[in-house]
Amino acid sequence: MTSAQVDKGQADGPEAVDTGTGEGYQRGLGARQIQMIAIGGAIGTGLFLGAGKAIDRAGPSLILAYAIAGLVIFFIMRALGELLMYRPVSGSFSEYAREFLGPFFGFVTGWTYWLFWVVTGITEVTAAATYMTYWWDIPQWLSALVFTVILYGANLISVKLFGELEFWFSMVKVTAIIGMILICAGVLTIGFSDAGDTATVANLWNDGGFFPQGIGGTLMTLQIVMFAFLAVELVGVTAGESKDPKTVLPKAINTVPWRIAVFYVGALIMILSVVPWSTFEPGVSPFVAAFEEMGLGVGAAIVNFVVLTAALSSCNSGMYSTGRMLRDLALNGQGPKAFTRLTKNGLPLAGTTFSAALMLVGVWINYQWPGDAFNYVVSFATISGMWAWIMILVCQIRYRAKADRGELPQSSFKAPGAPFSSWFALGFIGLVIVMMAIDEDARISLYCAPLWGLVLGVSYLTLKSRNPQNTSFAKR
Repeated sequence: MTSAQVDKGQADGPEAVDTGTGEGYQRGLGARQIQMIAIGGAIGTGLFLGAGKAIDRAGPSLILAYAIAGLVIFFIMRALGELLMYRPVSGSFSEYAREFLGPFFGFVTGWTYWLFWVVTGITEVTAAATYMTYWWDIPQWLSALVFTVILYGANLISVKLFGELEFWFSMVKVTAIIGMILICAGVLTIGFSDAGDTATVANLWNDGGFFPQGIGGTLMTLQIVMFAFLAVELVGVTAGESKDPKTVLPKAINTVPWRIAVFYVGALIMILSVVPWSTFEPGVSPFVAAFEEMGLGVGAAIVNFVVLTAALSSCNSGMYSTGRMLRDLALNGQGPKAFTRLTKNGLPLAGTTFSAALMLVGVWINYQWPGDAFNYVVSFATISGMWAWIMILVCQIRYRAKADRGELPQSSFKAPGAPFSSWFALGFIGLVIVMMAIDEDARISLYCAPLWGLVLGVSYLTLKSRNPQNTSFAKR
């Protein structure tokens, strides 16, 4: 982003202020908050609920799927880290796509990532409303409305409040998983609870082997596994509002391996050792099922609270990121000019409000189809989220080539093994897309992608024809 673009954005409203970040944002996110945003971004409903379906399909080999996918996620995050240390900006994905691939890719990436979070926000507020019915018989649409309004209000107060909410949401998820691991370890070593007599590490291979459904079954879980990791890249969006991005962001990114090792691989090893994989059923949280098998019925209520916070965390992240992405697009002439304005607290009011209004569609969906609401909006999230990952990897490859030729300064946080690690990650994402095409349940995501691409292509050409002098549409 050029200084001229920033100046233009700041001049569009009296409430817009320059806080010294180069983009007008306030650096209100500290190390503690960034670390927990990074940790919480990798832990969501995909683990707490989606893992049940994946276990049914792959058995214990799901552990290997999460481990390999986790390595790929680490490659993606280190590629993002290299770009962030080269140029930390709030609209990171679209900014890098615009710089290294051209304005059209910046346009597509920005709007696609924005749509990803709007869709995810609708999905998660729908899920949160469903979880509330576990305790109280209240209409889903009412819960969805209340949650949307509360999170919207919190995001309009300050970026620090957003960070605090994410800190505590993440703390709940982390505590729950660590608690589950410790309980399972106690069952395996001491033998307490109803599952004490049958709990053994041998459960990982005794019931049909480590690959009970074959390699094909394991491969078919890859889209579920990758969906669980969506939003891990959110830490990149916080770059423009981090107090010390050059120090904090690398530390947060380098925690990815142990996060995945503990919260995904470790948790699944413990659960599948205590409870045979054939016990789990699709649509049922493996955490709830494990508690029930151990005779700890109170665990169901605990897990319901945890998945509620996970859903609210994701919706909160959506509120945060959509406003930033829309402002970045607007500053580059690829979105409505009104989205450039900031409040006195350095918050993108117009973009956040517009996105929150669209998320209210989720309230209407919950009112019209309370039983099927989740399925109506979830299909597009995976493919649109993976587009951001593809852009990160491709941009890192282009950046590294230019830096090695001396055309750009070297990053202080180079991705290990790049560009080969980035090419490997791209190949893995390609495999996931192939698996999605084979899977009837996931195939609808691929049907939506071309339609969205057509909408973006027509919109881009229309904007370009109306603004031929705009440098944001010039070829590079």
